[in-house]
Amino acid sequence: MNTSSQHAHSHKLLRLNNHLRFIHEKESHFSRDFLRTLLLIFIIIMLMIFAFARVAHTQVIVVDKNGNFSTGLNAPVDRRYAQIEPTKVELPKPLLDYRGRLDLLRSLRAEQGFAMRPFPRGHKGLELEANGKLKPAGEAYIDMASKQGIAANPGERLVITDLKVQGAKIILDLNGGPDPKHRFLSHISIGMGPAGTEAPIVQGDQQAPTGARLTLAFNGGVPQVTPQMVKALLAPLISFDVKTPIQAFTDTLPPILKDAILDHRVLVGMSTDMLLYTLGEPDKKSREIVDQLPFEEWIYGHPPSDVQFVRINGNRVIRVEVAKVGYPPKIFTEDVVSGMMRTDGTPLMEEKKERTIEMGDVHRDPNTQSPDAAPSLAKPGEKIDVPEGMPKQEKPVRFPKQSDPNSPQPPADSGSQSGSDQSEDGPKK
Repeated sequence: MNTSSQHAHSHKLLRLNNHLRFIHEKESHFSRDFLRTLLLIFIIIMLMIFAFARVAHTQVIVVDKNGNFSTGLNAPVDRRYAQIEPTKVELPKPLLDYRGRLDLLRSLRAEQGFAMRPFPRGHKGLELEANGKLKPAGEAYIDMASKQGIAANPGERLVITDLKVQGAKIILDLNGGPDPKHRFLSHISIGMGPAGTEAPIVQGDQQAPTGARLTLAFNGGVPQVTPQMVKALLAPLISFDVKTPIQAFTDTLPPILKDAILDHRVLVGMSTDMLLYTLGEPDKKSREIVDQLPFEEWIYGHPPSDVQFVRINGNRVIRVEVAKVGYPPKIFTEDVVSGMMRTDGTPLMEEKKERTIEMGDVHRDPNTQSPDAAPSLAKPGEKIDVPEGMPKQEKPVRFPKQSDPNSPQPPADSGSQSGSDQSEDGPKK
């Protein structure tokens, strides 16, 4: 083989070697990029799993078209609970002494009542000023209830499990309170064996707390209040009257809406809580979408009995259809509930106009007050034409003056004659 052929052969080997090296480098780059892509996908999947776990652990917030927040199907937060009406309880001036504090502890611990509005969870809880407003209120209250979750819905039972008097506040823990028990004891372990065999004082598998906290605040210190006064101050939030849950729930509603729930009549505009108190759990549920509007259909009853189809969007009843065998169905779509409620939580009721009625005979001053008009069939301002020949309304009758009984009486014949000749202007001369 000559020199030129050897040079050409070595050149081909060099090109082949460079080509193989390029392919190897490209494959190595591809493998590295592929591994990076797999690692990135794995990290994204783990982050998604962690995020879904956090969402599953916490409450999901849902807002319907009416602006009502919800932390689940069983815990709607209605905007009418955003404010309260302050109480008017007369408070004593002396401050609470040791005996009064013991009386509060003995009387209010384990006392049961009914929630008048949703109670949110959370370490801080709600704060109610004595004869004042609720803190937080308005959008802050709705946001707190939506994020922290609901400990008790309106009408549900509340139990005062703990009571503390601190400074100018009375702190009440309801249904166990919002804080886990023995938080610091779960981090303390006791053991005498090898390392790692110690057992914690309190096991960490306890359930999460589901209670609430309510603080009753006073100005200048807690006065010498009685348990009855404390219950009266808490009346906008907790009712301590002996009643059933449905009575406790309906007491927060206007009379018309309360009567409808007690009579088991569904009205358009009711919330899902109102519907459950009215008819209970439905026999069947279905979900549909009509004109891009998702809704749930709650069905009550079976033929040949009456069947009610209640359509719900969010947590509001938007349509009620009542079907009876042999009759055309009755459909109701007009919202009659929203107009009854104010956003501050108070029922929208007509103001009663007071009218004072004077008892007994009415006495008028003849110098300053005119007498009542004579009874007539004519309307006010109407003039009645009196036909000819009919007597007109006579003037008031004037009675003759009474004579003094001690004065000498005239003879009988002259008196009778004079009496017959008398007119309304007196005897004739």
